[in-house]
Amino acid sequence: MKSLEELRNNLRAINRKSYPAYKSLAGSYSFGKYILNIEHVQGDPFAAPSRLSVKVSHKVAGFPSAYYSTKWNKTALEDYLLRRFHKQSDKFCFQAKGSGKSGIITVSRCGQEVLERTACEITTEEVIVRFEVGFPANGRTINATELEKILFDFIPVCVEQSLYYSKTPKAELEKTIFLAEDQQFIREEMKKQDIVAFIADGSVLPRESGVSDRPLKDGIPFQSPETMAVTLKLPHKGELRGMGIKKGITLIVGGGYHGKSTLLKALERGVYQHIAGDGREYVITDETALKLRAEDGRKITNTDISLFINHLPNGKDTRKFSTLDASGSTSQAANIIEGIEAGSRLLLIDEDTSATNFMVRDELMQRVVAREKEPITPFLERAKDLFEQEGISTILVVGSCGSYFYIADKVLQMDSYRAIDITQETKKILEKYPSPVVSAPEFQLPVNKREIDLSGTTQKRKTYHGNSYVEERLKIKRMGKTAFALGKENIDLRYVEQLVDEEQTQTLAYLLRYAKEHFKNGDQNVSDVVKTLENILETKGIAGICDKGNVPSGLAMPRIQEIFACFNRY
Repeated sequence: MKSLEELRNNLRAINRKSYPAYKSLAGSYSFGKYILNIEHVQGDPFAAPSRLSVKVSHKVAGFPSAYYSTKWNKTALEDYLLRRFHKQSDKFCFQAKGSGKSGIITVSRCGQEVLERTACEITTEEVIVRFEVGFPANGRTINATELEKILFDFIPVCVEQSLYYSKTPKAELEKTIFLAEDQQFIREEMKKQDIVAFIADGSVLPRESGVSDRPLKDGIPFQSPETMAVTLKLPHKGELRGMGIKKGITLIVGGGYHGKSTLLKALERGVYQHIAGDGREYVITDETALKLRAEDGRKITNTDISLFINHLPNGKDTRKFSTLDASGSTSQAANIIEGIEAGSRLLLIDEDTSATNFMVRDELMQRVVAREKEPITPFLERAKDLFEQEGISTILVVGSCGSYFYIADKVLQMDSYRAIDITQETKKILEKYPSPVVSAPEFQLPVNKREIDLSGTTQKRKTYHGNSYVEERLKIKRMGKTAFALGKENIDLRYVEQLVDEEQTQTLAYLLRYAKEHFKNGDQNVSDVVKTLENILETKGIAGICDKGNVPSGLAMPRIQEIFACFNRY
């Protein structure tokens, strides 16, 4: 390890030289209280910024060990420190001048959810923050004076103001840790009380706009109906009253624009913890919950959809169904089966984004088109068996299909963003009407193990001599939150609606590439591959799928459900 004086001398020695001379700075430098690592130096000022990291030992950082003794506490502390580092670094972004990306300082920008990220990692020995810096240049000539400002003036301030306990607002940090512990307590208590979702009174569910995830100012606070009210005694907040949705089939009904989809959106995001002030801090959903929809045009490979679709007129086997261009009904059937395979115990469905013929066939249609002529068994006829035989609950938003009332355990009406339990009133109304067909024979979940072809792990390119080939890794191309490219193949994730951050999508790309490199011998069982990856993530974190000593800053942890969704669309 080199000293900071060596770094300063090196900077002055390469000043005004050609940009590639910056490469000589790579390495580790002691800044007394912390270590600065220059891990990768960009090739020119217009390329992706250089990758740096800062390491502070626990002895120096001084944060109480109780604040990172559990997984949820540690993630909350990492998230808190990263937000503080980002706030400080933002002040210095582009304060150093030059061409291209000169002077940029970028750190992962956290959203409303608390996610485990590589940008901040707390190990048994230290706190690590990873970020990127645009090394300054005039044209393609090194401007080391400006980089000296960043490394010796700007970054030390960021570290001091964000990574030392002595400089941290103690009450604010304590509140963050206590919130994480309360949120985890709710999750554990829900399992004891057979609750799949909890929404605290006073929660603000509406968002600022369609492109903003911040809470709506003056949004109507949520209030639980008395018949569904649950009071929990949290370790820190004390008594908290809210609506508990029990296992089973729950319908959310009401007029248009009264808050049905807003409630469902809050529940689908409730699989994640949220920061204080979000309005949904105490909206907690079973962590395996899966938002489902029709997905016209998606790729399906070897999925058994026979629970819902059988006897296709072309004779295609639906027990091992594959297509490059799924219909609404086949895609939704595949999504449910694949979700169950991923371990989901709660399905979240909105009628508006579902295939109508998959959800229900009314009595008149059944009279006109006989059952034996219709290959689709609608979800209406399978939902109750899914719960009673497999313990898989459903929360369903409906606006036009009354048949679901006959199988519902709870009916919740949204009226001007107010929740009203109308279960008993609904049952009285149903007594006046004949029941439609709400069940189907031959219920059985698939038992076949699906396989995936992960061969073809590398691309080939000619060496400069032109006589031999060398292997290089598949390149990953970012495409925001909704897609990525691995080599020449695009993976479309735009309808995987519980991905909340593009860094999760980037991690999925790393996971798929890792799987292709380590499971490349022919067809592999999908569940076994994902289970192996899950074990790596649990024991080693995201760093476990990265090259040793080369962990990028822009990765965030996805759920097992999204990992399955990614592989299912490959």
